[in-house]
Amino acid sequence: MHTPTARTLKVPGATLYYETRGSGPVLLLIPGGGADAAVYAAIAPALADAGYTVVAQDPRGQSRSTLDGSPAEQRPADWADDACRLLDVVSPHEPAYVLGCSAGAIVALDLLARHPERVRRVVAHEPPLVEVLEDPAPYRALFAEVRALFLKEGGGPAMKRFGEGLGEARPEREPDEPAPEVREMMPRAYGNMPFFLEHVLRSFTGTTADLPALRKASARLVTAAGRDSRPQPALYGPARRLAELTGAAFAEFPGGHLGCTERPREFAARLLEVLDDRERAVAAAR
Repeated sequence: MHTPTARTLKVPGATLYYETRGSGPVLLLIPGGGADAAVYAAIAPALADAGYTVVAQDPRGQSRSTLDGSPAEQRPADWADDACRLLDVVSPHEPAYVLGCSAGAIVALDLLARHPERVRRVVAHEPPLVEVLEDPAPYRALFAEVRALFLKEGGGPAMKRFGEGLGEARPEREPDEPAPEVREMMPRAYGNMPFFLEHVLRSFTGTTADLPALRKASARLVTAAGRDSRPQPALYGPARRLAELTGAAFAEFPGGHLGCTERPREFAARLLEVLDDRERAVAAAR
């Protein structure tokens, strides 16, 4: 077992919390809105065993990554700059592998588009970039409604409407028992919800992907979605559409939007397979 080492990094406007384990090339794990580094606790040991230095962070404003001032509307570019500064510390001389899930996938795509020299491979799992869909208007309206409902009635009604609007996933089987670290994260995730609903949800989902930059870097990009998310167009659809628009590879993963906690063993194995397959494809094209 690889015991994580906790550290912090001062960046403009915030102090980032991150954990490292293992040795080898860096694999940076970026969580989504409301989550933190612990969401990857069940897959990190297998990734470290496979020969990676696994780095998992809390995004700014969430859990142990504190803001210097009052919360404000968040931008994917700021979170991507945070990730870039973190890579400058943990992998100063080599580009890194990156997995981002949900809002973290939006960050990973922005990192690849604007800092391609720092990235060797990106797996973007279910980025909710609904603006790439043929008809984003219903989801644009949904996210605005959820934010307004939160401000008026609080987190419970807002999250209920959020789930209704996204639709139900179709799990192939019951999820695995959550790892202890994931259970310990849940109160933190609950505490992060107001920040996510007010300052992250609309600005991140309303982002327009830099398609020309992603096309240039498409050999280093894999967009991904969970099999259980197929009935949820706002979660499954953008990954599929981004692959079509950029020429990147697309891969299905076990589980749904939270596959890394629902099916951690299978998710980690699939991630390692995707990273290896992409390396082989790039090497063959040289």
